Amino acid sequence: MNFETNLSFVALIAHASVIVQAILVLLAALSLWSWWRIFLKIFLLKRAAREADAFEDEFWKGGDLNVLYREAGEAQIGGGLQHIFAAGFREFSKHRRQGSPSPVTLDAARRAMRAAYQREIDAIEAHLSGLATVGSVSPYIGLFGTVWGIMNAFRGLENVSQATLANVAPGIAEALIATAIGLFAAIPAFVAYNRFTHDVDRLAVRYETFIEEFSNILQRQG
Repeated sequence: MNFETNLSFVALIAHASVIVQAILVLLAALSLWSWWRIFLKIFLLKRAAREADAFEDEFWKGGDLNVLYREAGEAQIGGGLQHIFAAGFREFSKHRRQGSPSPVTLDAARRAMRAAYQREIDAIEAHLSGLATVGSVSPYIGLFGTVWGIMNAFRGLENVSQATLANVAPGIAEALIATAIGLFAAIPAFVAYNRFTHDVDRLAVRYETFIEEFSNILQRQG
């Protein structure tokens, strides 16, 4: 009965070495941070997709671009596409009022939209590298805890005349907990990183397609 109690999850953590406990705390913190970022990124990407749908529906109704620009400035619709459209149309209108040649006006509008596009993508991609880091580093941190725990388990056999499974089982079990928690932290972060990267790429393609289509519209107006 005592043997079973010593191998319980809580008891193994409580009696683990300070190094292993520190590693477990670090892995738990990384896991909590990654889950927090995962939920925030899910809401952010869903909102960005909804806002892109809303803006495209309004844009392709064929209404007055000046009216749409005023609505975009009031932040009534849009999100990422809203900011790209507003940046391009603002620059286009400014150069047209100044009497700039059409190619210069169009080039200025495209550069403004590209700058807005890059800001939007940078905001959407924020903290993705952190998820990738957690996914790639956590297993190695857990493995370090495993190696340390196994070393302590065998060092504990120095003063034992006869080594048995009961002597080394707690230390080995303690070591394997570090590996398990390392994988628990790494797998969700890595899966989420791959999924979010795919979603960001899809949004980027939508933004780039809109820039090209809107540039054609501005070219015809110019």
